[in-house]
Amino acid sequence: MTPLRQRMIEDLKIRNYAPRTLETYVDRVAHFARYFGKSPELLGPPHIRQYQVHLLEEVGSSWCVFNQSVCALRFLYQTTLGKDWAIKHIPFPKCPKRLPVVLSVQEVGKLLEAVTDLKHRTELEVMYAAGLRIAEATHLRVPDIDSQRMVLRVEQGKGRKDRYVGLSPTLLGRLRAYWKVYRPDPEGWLFPGKKPQCPVSPGSIRRALSMAKQKAGIKKAVRSHTLRHCFATHLLEAGTDLRTIQILLGHRSLNTTAVYLHIATKSLQKTGESNDLLKAAGVRPGN
Repeated sequence: MTPLRQRMIEDLKIRNYAPRTLETYVDRVAHFARYFGKSPELLGPPHIRQYQVHLLEEVGSSWCVFNQSVCALRFLYQTTLGKDWAIKHIPFPKCPKRLPVVLSVQEVGKLLEAVTDLKHRTELEVMYAAGLRIAEATHLRVPDIDSQRMVLRVEQGKGRKDRYVGLSPTLLGRLRAYWKVYRPDPEGWLFPGKKPQCPVSPGSIRRALSMAKQKAGIKKAVRSHTLRHCFATHLLEAGTDLRTIQILLGHRSLNTTAVYLHIATKSLQKTGESNDLLKAAGVRPGN
């Protein structure tokens, strides 16, 4: 390991960045250095611009990967190397804004029923019924289930934040049925992997979801995060206020949660009925 990489890792750890973020930042900087075959200490703004063009035009990177590179290089040059030009010469792009894909309640039911493995199905049910990210669901521990208060504890979710989410009687029943079959360690992972000391891998959950999508005949794009989007949208359509959904999702800003206002079909249908402008204007049908 080079001294520069070691110093960057230490800077990330000192600032309590999540392990996954640390790994991503180091990987993106390493990719940048390999492209030029030089240490980043010997590179500057012209090289960064050339690399960004390379990512877009030659590699065809997604905006997600592109922005990860921007964040990683900004951290390296501004924090680890102390360059005051980092913000100015490593710009964020204006990314296209797309609404997430959401399944209907009936489609979610078909999808979950198509999962044959009990462990995978139960974890996916937790992700939908509690609105958890896949990493949060895989890292649940048995003590995180509080059946007395009817809540699930999400420890150190995204942004290094703890939160509680509601535990419905139906979900509790599904978890108890799962418990009777798998009997996980009372102090260990709720969904252990092949090695009991490790949680189930996100990849196995994604594969189970992909197979269930095909089996259920769902044509929409479905990813693990889709269940979280469905959770928020279905709650909003059922009348839950946006602030409560924000807390359940663990969003820092209400603006992030507000995207679901654009997706909730019942709200859109209601708006269309109450604001029937053609009817109000008395416009007659054309010939």
